[in-house]
Amino acid sequence: MNTLLEKENYELIGDNHQMTSAETPLRPDAFDKSDAEKMSTIEKHFHAIMEEMGMDMTDDSLQGTPHRVAKMFIQEIFSGLNPANKPKISVFDNSYNYDKMLVEANISFNSTCEHHFLPIVGKAHIGYVSSGKVIGLSKLNRIVDYYSRRPQVQERLIMQIFNELKTVLETDNVIVVMEATHLCVSSRGIKDESSYTSTIQYGGIFNEKENRNDFFNLINQPK
Repeated sequence: MNTLLEKENYELIGDNHQMTSAETPLRPDAFDKSDAEKMSTIEKHFHAIMEEMGMDMTDDSLQGTPHRVAKMFIQEIFSGLNPANKPKISVFDNSYNYDKMLVEANISFNSTCEHHFLPIVGKAHIGYVSSGKVIGLSKLNRIVDYYSRRPQVQERLIMQIFNELKTVLETDNVIVVMEATHLCVSSRGIKDESSYTSTIQYGGIFNEKENRNDFFNLINQPK
């Protein structure tokens, strides 16, 4: 049994949205079981949770909910946990020698707060300057989507996207901005429906304020 002090500490970590590592915390045996085995186990546990809350699990509307939740967890909203689902990212030589900033703005993402398992919904903006490699535009969206589909905190999410782009593009000239609404803030606790969280990560030429300002001007242009 958890002590009262431990429970208070858990609450504090959740309310402060703390993270312990830039890597998603996973056990070494995280993928020993098949997706089907995991869904079967989750379905049983979620059925028990619903029963514990007093739900009538013989009701036609509720009978399939544990299965739907298990499938959603493994195959949809947490599919980014499994490296097998990582998108295949191809890069190409910058044969046309484009040497200015490329920006992909307003990339929609949906993630999940690892402290309360409530949605994080927002937009990502990415910029980079090629050092010889370029990436297909849709692949930027896929990278954001992959790392979003796991229990997250926003600070880790942006670091994972940033580091992936640096590795794939073989350059430090990358900047990522993320803006998101956290339902663990808007629907519980303080219940502030108007606030949102912004994070930024950058390197290379974007360490210079002038280049960051150019990026901000591009993502803030009227549509």
